[in-house]
Order: sequence, then C-alpha cells, then structure tokens
Amino acid sequence: MGGNELKYIKDAFYTNWISQYGSNIDEFENSLEEYLGNSSHVTALSSGTAAIHLALRLLNVEEGDFVICQSFTFVATANPILYLKAVPVFVDSENQTWNMCPDALEEAIKYCIQQGKKPKAIITVSLYGMPFNVDDILQISRKYEIPVIEDSAEALGSKYKGRPCGTFGDLSIISFNGNKIITTAGGGILISRNSDAKRRALFLATQAKDNEEFYSHSEIGYNYRMDNIAAGIGRGQLETLEEKISQRRKNHDFYQQTVKNNGNIKLFSAPNSDFYSNYWLSTIILKDTLLKEKLKAEFSQNNIETRYLWKPMHLQPLYKDYKFFGNNLSGTLFEGGLCLPSGTNLTDNCRARISEVLQNEIH
Repeated sequence: MGGNELKYIKDAFYTNWISQYGSNIDEFENSLEEYLGNSSHVTALSSGTAAIHLALRLLNVEEGDFVICQSFTFVATANPILYLKAVPVFVDSENQTWNMCPDALEEAIKYCIQQGKKPKAIITVSLYGMPFNVDDILQISRKYEIPVIEDSAEALGSKYKGRPCGTFGDLSIISFNGNKIITTAGGGILISRNSDAKRRALFLATQAKDNEEFYSHSEIGYNYRMDNIAAGIGRGQLETLEEKISQRRKNHDFYQQTVKNNGNIKLFSAPNSDFYSNYWLSTIILKDTLLKEKLKAEFSQNNIETRYLWKPMHLQPLYKDYKFFGNNLSGTLFEGGLCLPSGTNLTDNCRARISEVLQNEIH
C-alpha cells in the first residue's frame, strides 16, 4: 500500500458513497486519463477481463466471428471471445518481445479471409510488462482494416518509443488485479479513443439501462462498473506508481547483474531503447527443462516462490482444437521459463537469498 488508500476509502464512507458511484471513481478515471494522455477516455470496471469483454462488444463481435488473439498470455485475454460465442484464432510470439509475431498474424488474417470472414478484432498483449511490437502490428491492422484491442493488463507504466502502453489500440485495457503493479483489489479499465465509445462502455457496464425514468432494457448489459471503495484504493496506489515501477526495474537490474555471463540462463529484457518495460515480472529462460525444474525445487526448498510462465492458449485443454499460427516459440518459452520474485517490497536480504540460490545452482 502507498499510504493514502485509507484516506480515500474513509472519504467514501464519510460521504456515504458505498456503491458504483462517487468521487473516487471520477477522480481515478480523470487521473488515469491525464497519466495516459493521447486522447485517452477511461472507464473504470470490475476487472481487466470485463474490459476485454466490453471491448469486443464495442466492436460488435458476434457468434461465429473470428477474433485473432495472442496465444502466449493468461486465459483472461481469450475467454471473453468465447463469452460471445466467437471463434478465437491464436497467434504465436516472436523472440524479441515474446508478444504477437507479425508474420504469424498476417498468416492468420489471410486464413480467416479465405474462410470467407475477415477477423473482427486483433487482441495483442504486452506480456510481463514488455510492450508488443507496436509499429509492425499496427501496420498490419491498418493494411487489413482490423481494429486492435490492446491488452496491457500487465503493462501500466511501460512505454514504446516514449508513449504509454494502453494508448496504442483502438481499444485498450489495463488490469488492477491484486497481483498487478498497482491494484484496486480487483478491477481494471477500458481505454477508448473518444467520448462516444466511453459512454457506450459505461452504458453496457451498468446493465444497459435505457434512458427512461423507469427500468427499461433493450439489450444485454453487465454489472461491470468499479465501485467507489475500489477506486479509492486505486487513487492511493496511483500516487506511488512511479516508485513501484522504479522498484520493479531495480529487481530486473539485480537479476541482470546476478546472471550475467552465465550461458545456462537468459533474463528476459527489452530488445532496444524503443521498449521501456515496467518489468512487472522478471522472467528467465533456462537451457533445458531439467535445469528449470531443479532450480524451481531449490528455490522452494529455500522458501522462495517461483512460478511457471503462462501456458500458451493453443496448448490449453480449453483451446487446443482452435487454429494456431506460428512455430510454437511460445510453447518453447513455457517449457524453459520461470517467473522470479518481483514484488516491489523485495528487500536486500531477499535479494541476497535469491542470489545465493541462483549462483549455487546455475553454473
């Protein structure tokens, strides 16, 4: 916690706004719009997943439509496609950013067109805080006139060529789940490029109530609005965002120093100065699966938690029968990778313990 979260929560209690209305929501949205810039219009919602669902609704995705989705991601990126009974088409990663491969994307688009239906949307992800290959993906998007939904759930504070993640898609989302760089306990935002899209998103997020004095509903809506308490937490968290980014990047610098000149381990890092990552998670690739499992077990023996990388969607039981385009780089990364401790509260003592395990086991 940053310090002022409780103050804003108390404000909600004192003003008796314990609901999906209140000044915390307005101020949180306004602060995020100012932070993101680039004509960003923010709608605060109950989760990043809800934001993706609404983004698909705003793009009129319907049953049977193709939606292209990055395979290397958390399942919440893809599930809203199935909510709408649309058809996901998965695309592999490229090696530099681990995000959507432009060549595989174009191959997937051509396949869909050959089936008689151009995709309704492209969902690309900035994985672990690393911006996706913005120029190439957007060039393909414009070439085929397919809108981009930018999943920056993990990338608040990351930038591509100096511009914040969350501002590149026709619609973009950011998550404030409990494990993100800042949190609202559970929540997210949908970022649109104009006020009309924001009004439409808010309408759908509040049960799609028609403009009548009585309760009239002409289409399906959702209970997706962020509440005033959660937004108060977000306001306090946002005030310390830059400090949290600095701490995450400090973790990455520590790992970079610890594993340098070690041929058995590779730290996932920005490919060049165009990419500025918040390094939400510091991740590594080991030379083989046996070494990965040995290292994970040794960390566990020392009461240090590590986690596997996301298992790509095309390898998930839920999605294994859908089309996939690429060379399975994401599968190779999953087989060889680990997420290392990356919290903003890592102490020097924590880092010393981590370093000891790495240096003893990886040689």
